[in-house]
Amino acid sequence: MIGVKFGVAGTGNIGKGDANLIVALICIYVAGFAWSWGPLGWLVPSEISPLEIRSAAQAINVSVNMFFTFLVAQLFLTMLCHMKFGLFFFFAFFVVIMTIFIYLMLPETKNVPIEEMNRVWKAHWFWGRFIPDEAVNMGAAEMQQKSV
Repeated sequence: MIGVKFGVAGTGNIGKGDANLIVALICIYVAGFAWSWGPLGWLVPSEISPLEIRSAAQAINVSVNMFFTFLVAQLFLTMLCHMKFGLFFFFAFFVVIMTIFIYLMLPETKNVPIEEMNRVWKAHWFWGRFIPDEAVNMGAAEMQQKSV
């Protein structure tokens, strides 16, 4: 709608009804993001890190997340002025890239105890080469000791 109303030049007039509809659509987009992709940047890193490094990994995750949130907030208006309605296609492109990345690179962790995360990563087609065999075997030995 922004592209139709303002074009590539970014000039034009918009009625109150159309403006309200655009604001409503942006709010729906933000709500959809907040209920889908938004929390994943906080949730996934806390679930995939082994207990030994979980607090350090989460600290790094929070720092990186805050940095990029700051960066997007600082650049958004400048990008909107230069890219006009194309900015929304820019963000949509990255949502597609994120979806492909998550589908290919993030193994399913549902109902997997955190103590067994090394086994999940070792079984993954890509990440498995970075997990030493000892890490998987050590996790199994620790589980046997706990059950005894």
